[in-house]
Amino acid sequence: VGQDFGPYADWIAQNKLNPQHIKSIEHSFTAQAFITTDTEDNQITAFHPGAMVESHQNSVKDAQQVSLAIIAPDGRDGMFQHAKECAEAGIPFMFDPGQGLPMFNGEELLHFIDMADYLAVNDYESQVIQDKTGLNLEQLAAKVKALIVTLGGSGSQIYADGQLFEIPCVYADRIVDPTGCGDAYRAGLLYGIVRGWDWPTCGRLASTMGAIKIASRGGQNHRPTREEIENVYSQALVKEVATKEKLK
Repeated sequence: VGQDFGPYADWIAQNKLNPQHIKSIEHSFTAQAFITTDTEDNQITAFHPGAMVESHQNSVKDAQQVSLAIIAPDGRDGMFQHAKECAEAGIPFMFDPGQGLPMFNGEELLHFIDMADYLAVNDYESQVIQDKTGLNLEQLAAKVKALIVTLGGSGSQIYADGQLFEIPCVYADRIVDPTGCGDAYRAGLLYGIVRGWDWPTCGRLASTMGAIKIASRGGQNHRPTREEIENVYSQALVKEVATKEKLK
């Protein structure tokens, strides 16, 4: 983070999050993104990496008792380093290249995927990875424990254990802001993976978290209770069963 991090540091403290592994870079500003999104979920992003390019100054070795990691968009050097450190330490990780995808060529992406246990992309990113690596989805899925492809309003797909799990979309009561929905989806996945859940259950929780997020403005302003999450999850499951019955 950079010299402008003060207000967000206050937010972290108010929410009782551990700042232990936050490193301040003097004479730099924290990464900033300005995202314009339309109703079709098309996005234009203006991005300044700032202090993020120094992410390699943080080391996975400084963290203790890590059971699962995610390598998401970050400084290029940091992404390479953290993936390598996870692999060397035997820490399973999800590779989520996201908007960092253009930084890597096909060979580099395959290197990440070979080290990763899980690969998570949206439909556009899945096509880019296929084009860059020359591998189709089934071939990519064979390299990891699970390949997750989100499809927006069409739900998501999870390729795992030689199977394809179709995860239906959980529809929100209202659509306010899609920013951060992918992150919320991944939070649901990671929560389920750590607890050893099966893939359909992981996927449904992930979709539930995405639906809860989209009804709130901003990436971190939603604070659902466990009961609210369970209610949205249960209602979506009931609708899914009812839909399947109608199709019989």
